[in-house]
Amino acid sequence: MSCLKCLKYTMCVVNFVFFMCGAVIFSLAIYLKTAFDFSSLVPSFPAVNVVSALFILAIFITCVSFLGFLGALKENRCLLISFFILLFLVMLCELALATVLLMYEEKIEKTIGKELYASLENAVQARTENKSSIEWDTVQNKLQCCGVKNMTEWKPNIPRSCCKSVDCKIYWEEGCYSKMKRWFEENLLSTGIGVIIVCSIEVLGMCFSLTLFCHISKSGLGYK
Repeated sequence: MSCLKCLKYTMCVVNFVFFMCGAVIFSLAIYLKTAFDFSSLVPSFPAVNVVSALFILAIFITCVSFLGFLGALKENRCLLISFFILLFLVMLCELALATVLLMYEEKIEKTIGKELYASLENAVQARTENKSSIEWDTVQNKLQCCGVKNMTEWKPNIPRSCCKSVDCKIYWEEGCYSKMKRWFEENLLSTGIGVIIVCSIEVLGMCFSLTLFCHISKSGLGYK
């Protein structure tokens, strides 16, 4: 029974850490939503928007971790096996998503570039009609860039968000597409480390839940 208690509280701790990981992902999604919301710039991809996916993932992780925590605390076999199955499905989805991103990386980059050009054309048309483009102004101010490749794409109506100096005589030379791409590349290592940590916690959670399930079954505690 001492081994069972040790396993029980260890799983509670693991699920608490797992819950905190979900909270961190949720915070990251909020940060990206407020600081770098690219959904309006790529309108053809609202359903697979990175920020939306992070929100869904964070909510799912927190719910699953709570299920595992409650199952371990109450020593409930039904909750434990449900936790194991859900966690296994999450890992399969993560593996499938990583495979798709690796296989279609070049195609995805081209599609995003095409979408950015289409969005910029709409913004240029809006400026000719004396309307502002809030989305592009926000992105250009945040990333300190201008246009998709450079400022010439705005033609004569270059917005003030492209200005590098106060008098607006100097403009940002780098385009937003390359700036976005470099931002993702610079954060690729930290993202990869985070994914590895989350996957390790998931594997630990699966191992602990299955082991605890077997211990409870052998002890004859049944469904509580």
